[in-house]
Amino acid sequence: MSPQRPLRVALVSDTHNLVRPELLSFLEGSDAIIHAGDICEQGVLDQLARIAPLTAVRGNNDRGAWAEALPVQTVVEIGGIALAVVHELPDLRGDPVAQGIAVVVSGHSHKPALEMRDGVHYVNPGSAGPRRFKLPISAAMLTIGKDGVLHIEHTRLID
Repeated sequence: MSPQRPLRVALVSDTHNLVRPELLSFLEGSDAIIHAGDICEQGVLDQLARIAPLTAVRGNNDRGAWAEALPVQTVVEIGGIALAVVHELPDLRGDPVAQGIAVVVSGHSHKPALEMRDGVHYVNPGSAGPRRFKLPISAAMLTIGKDGVLHIEHTRLID
């Protein structure tokens, strides 16, 4: 079932316990937030969950009881669209096409990426946390249109 209005789903990864004010501004007005791991502290999840409904997976740097409670992979449906979320793409289990997954969200590399494979959008929002090498500080926004059309756009949070 398509949403009655466009839905904005913020895609975030690799915050590494750094919640920048620019990220908080980017998240304003989101209908949902997806965090693809390397959160590093429960407080990050608490802060994001106050903004919009939050789905998160465990990354390779997430340790402790709070992190063990997070799945390595999950599937969430938002506005009639199924999204698979995993920190590292090699950990993706199952066949997204056969499962009716429209979007696979991953992180880990800190490198923003977007590609289509067999009709499935694969998106890495990049890192919203500490800068790694010369890679941008970024996140992505998935817009689910009233007609079910998907639009994904990366945003540099800082220069």
